[in-house]
This record gives sequence, structure tokens and C-alpha cells, in this order.
Amino acid sequence: MTKSEDKQKIRSRYKGISQDELETIPAIEKKDIFVDDSPKRVGVYARVSTGDPRQTSSFELQQNHYTDLIDRREGWTLYHIYADEGISGTSLKHRDAFVQMIEDCKQHKVDLIVTKSVSRFARNIYDCIGYVRELAALKPPVGVLFETESLFTLKEDSEMSLSFIATLAQEESHTKSSSMNLSYEMRFSRGIFMTPELLGYDKDEDGNLVINEDEALTVRLIFFMFLYGYSTQQIAETLMQLKRVTKRGSYKWTAGTVLNILQNERHCGDVLAHKTFTPNYLNHRSVKNRGEKAQYRQRDHHEAIISRDDFFAVQQIIAYRKGGRAGMLPHLHVIDTGALRGFVIINPRWAGFTVEDYLAAVEAILPTQQRDNSETTVTPEIGALDLRGFEVVRGQFFESYNSCAITFASDSIKFTSCTLSKLNNCIQVEFLFDPIRKLFVVRPTKKDNRNAVSWLSFDGKRYHPKKIMGHAYLPIIYELMNWNSEWPYYVHGECRDNGTDSFLVFDLKEAEAVIKIRNVVKVIVPENPEATDIPASTVTAIPQNWLSNFGNEYYSYVPLLTDGTSATQEWNVQDAGKPSPRRDTLRPSTEQELEAGISSIIATIREGSMAHDATDIV
Repeated sequence: MTKSEDKQKIRSRYKGISQDELETIPAIEKKDIFVDDSPKRVGVYARVSTGDPRQTSSFELQQNHYTDLIDRREGWTLYHIYADEGISGTSLKHRDAFVQMIEDCKQHKVDLIVTKSVSRFARNIYDCIGYVRELAALKPPVGVLFETESLFTLKEDSEMSLSFIATLAQEESHTKSSSMNLSYEMRFSRGIFMTPELLGYDKDEDGNLVINEDEALTVRLIFFMFLYGYSTQQIAETLMQLKRVTKRGSYKWTAGTVLNILQNERHCGDVLAHKTFTPNYLNHRSVKNRGEKAQYRQRDHHEAIISRDDFFAVQQIIAYRKGGRAGMLPHLHVIDTGALRGFVIINPRWAGFTVEDYLAAVEAILPTQQRDNSETTVTPEIGALDLRGFEVVRGQFFESYNSCAITFASDSIKFTSCTLSKLNNCIQVEFLFDPIRKLFVVRPTKKDNRNAVSWLSFDGKRYHPKKIMGHAYLPIIYELMNWNSEWPYYVHGECRDNGTDSFLVFDLKEAEAVIKIRNVVKVIVPENPEATDIPASTVTAIPQNWLSNFGNEYYSYVPLLTDGTSATQEWNVQDAGKPSPRRDTLRPSTEQELEAGISSIIATIREGSMAHDATDIV
């Protein structure tokens, strides 16, 4: 068949047949919803965006209007008025009535939804179009009538108009949200803060916070008990036993309620604005402000119930307990006797200490005149082999798989497998640090030691080193050693043993940096002025002082600490140390003050309860 004949065949086929031979069955005519009087069960959706009493009139007017409208329409029957009061339309969060309405439509209880406008139905274009399509896909379909826009969603040409109107409604919400955030920013930047209801305070006629003495007793008791070592759950149970009420008048207390009070800076007289913010105006989810927005703090904004030092001590304890530990505000312990004299015991879960705290702790327990940090030079005896000019070569130059070593990272540490056997594969160890000599020690300990760290695992055949997280103390070591936080550091160690007890010691001054080179770099070696290419790889950088020697002079070499065999040397490697006084920057209430305060407050509360009961009897 030629191409011309093929085209002619197609033309003949598309001429169709005679209309006399074709029977047409007409479609069911879609009635205009505005004149349709067929029976319909109507659901009305009404919403106001705030719970302000002034919006109650708008809320009631919507309901009354649609009740009258449905009564006037022949064939329409009001099934239910679905009402969300004080809820935003940008998300379905807390819009229980809206969700119930959609479910009733799916259960074929509602034939038609009537609402005031698109913005009342939803200010989120995704929700608006999505639910309209979902309702239209039901069998039979359910339409939505938007009265203000005279728009019915089951009309074929409605979606384009609905999309445009819904977009405008969503952008209107965005504009209002931005305007509100700007208003808050302007208020806060001028020191104009909002003062919500707060336990321990009332508001005077000008809206200022003034202490409510009865409620303040509850607040002080909460802070004092927490500083004394009680958990938030124990405090909640105590408050319920004492029949203390929350700000909302409830006798039920929870650990979360207590924690919220402990973390509110207004109890120490300060105000911090913008602690949280809402990054997405559509879901209204509040997140903690971690520097994304400016914050504004005013000290001594109002009279304090508890001291500022007590408040900040509580915040430190809260951070400490997040690591799974309990107790009062911890102190650094410094060993003042034996082989580990001058070492600070590391608290592996408390992030409240600083480099200055470590240095001050050592100075408080062992002043400079009591520390011997000098090296002694030994001269050869007459007739003995003269080894002057010789060096004790560093163990790092003989590195092997079985070396005793530790790798420090900015957030974790890990030991080599050989290191575990040096302490007989003990399960728990304790870390110590000498901030003066920059030595790191690992010693065996028991599980009930609050500073104990599990450093190995067992697979049934052999022991393996575990990666140990160290967010609380590794920043201190990195800062003191002036290490680069992006690099791991590899340090060889030595085992010290007196036949009974042993420990490991690592000289951090001898650390090797493990540097990852991502790109080809040019390195100029002093002995060779020509640049050398180093491809992308991992290289080990040695300390600067290694360039001029292989180790320490033979007669000036002093092993790390003692070997424990000297008759004049006290060993005492399990010494718990002495607690150092906390630095003067923070002076919370003492244990004695807390104990007296708790007893006094409880006695006052009970006396008040007895007087109240006596009044009721009279």
C-alpha cells in the first residue's frame, strides 16, 4: 500500500458513521449547587484563629448564620457544626473538629461541607487542595462550598480558582507571621518583655511581677531540694504529699513540671527572651534557639526568689544528670599522696568544668612549692661506661601492632587492643589528668565508682577496646594542649606496676597528630628546597621538638612517674583524692544551708496547712 493510499484509509476511518446509526445516552445533568434542592446532609465548618474572648462573637455569628442558611434551603439538613476555636488554619495540629469532619465524610455521613471562606477551611495550600481532591474522589463525592468566594469544588473549573485563592490565603498567614515576629523583635530589643503567669509571682496593676510569698515557698523548696540531690520525681512526690498547688491550681505534680520551674530564669530575677522560636509558620513547631535568632537578657528585671548562683548551679546539675548521673554539684578531686600525686580525677559526664578549674584545683590542693616538677641530671661514676651524648630512643620509633597507645579525638577516645591486657582486661577504669605536667593516666576501678568508664567489650572469644565518648572532658584536654579539634592525636603509653597495683600513663606532650589530607599539597622540606607532592592521604605529624633528637639525653631521662619499687615512694594508686573548693565565680548555697532551708520551708508549709484546716473547722 502506497503512502497516499494509507492516508486515504485513515481519512475514511475518521469520517465516522451516520448519526442515524448512533444512539446517544445523555449524562446525568450536574445541578448548580446554588439552585440544587436535592436532599443533602450538610456539615458546617467554623473556625477562629485565637482564643481571645473578643473572637467569641465571630465564632457564634458563623454558627448562627449557617444554621439559618441551611434552614432556608429546601432539601438541606444540618448534620453537624464542626467548630475549632482558637486554632490556626496553617496546619491540622489540634484541629480535632476538622479531622472529625473529614472522617465523617469518608463514612458517608456528610454529603456537603459549607464554610465561610477558603482561609477558614485551610491556610495551607497543600492541605486545602489535598483534602478537596480527597473528598471529590469519594463515592459519592463530597463537595465544599466556600460562601465568600461563591466557589464549589465539584465544578470542573474550580481547582484553578481554588489554587489561586488558597495561595493568597497561605501568603497572608506568612505575612502575618513575619509581622508578628518583627513585632516581638522590636519589643525585645527595647527591653519590653511579655510576662506570662509564673509560679511564685503575681502581677500588679502595671503587669509587673511581684512575689507571691506562699507560692515562693514552693519554688524555693524545689530549688533547694534539687541542689541537695533529690530527683525531679522525688520533688514532685514531696509536693503532692504537702498538698502544694501548681500555678493552675492543680495538686498533681510531675517531674516535667518541676523541671520547667528549675529551668525558668525568671525565678532568679532575670528575663531571657527568644529562648525558642518557630522557623516554619505552617506547622507552628517551636524549636530551641541555638543562635539562629538574637536573644535578649535583662538581669534584675524583677525581684528574685532564689539567688542567681543557685539558679546556675541547678542548670549545671541538670546538664550533669543528662549523662545518667545523680547527686549534688560535683567537685574536682585531686590526689595529694602517692605515685599519682598532683593528678585530677576526671568526671567523665560533667561538662561544667573548665581548664581554669583544673589548674585551680591542683593549686588549691598542691601549691607550687609542694610540687616537684624538675628533672635531675645524673653523671656517670668513675670507671662506669660513659653514655653522655647518647639518647634513650622514643618508643614511637619502634611502633608495632602490640604497642600500648591511645587515640584522642575531639569527642571520643579509643585504646589499642594491647593496652587492655596491660591492666589484665579489667572491665572498668578511671581517668586522671595532670594539667601541669600534661600527663593522662588510666587506672582500674570498680563499677560503683561514679567516675567509672567501661573501656572494653567481650565477644565470647576475646576482648576488644570500645570507643569511649568524652564530650565532657576532651574539649578541656584539647584546649590545654592547644590541639586542633579537627585532628585525632595518637599517644604511646607506659605501664607502671609495683607487683600489686598497676596503671597506664600517657605523656600528651609526645602526641602525634593524624592529619587527613583531602587534596594534593606541596610540602617544602627544609633540607630540600624543592617542593614535594603529597597526594590525598592520611599523614602523621610529629611534635616540633622531635626534629632535633631521637629522644631524651640518657642521664637526664626520667621514666614517666615511678615504677613503684622505690622504698621511699608511697604507691597509693587507688587514692580517691581530696575535693577541691569550687572557684569563686559560682557560690551556690552550701549543703548545711540547703538542709536548714528545706527543713524551715517544710515546717512553714505544714504550719500553714494546720492553720488553714483549723480555720475550716471553725
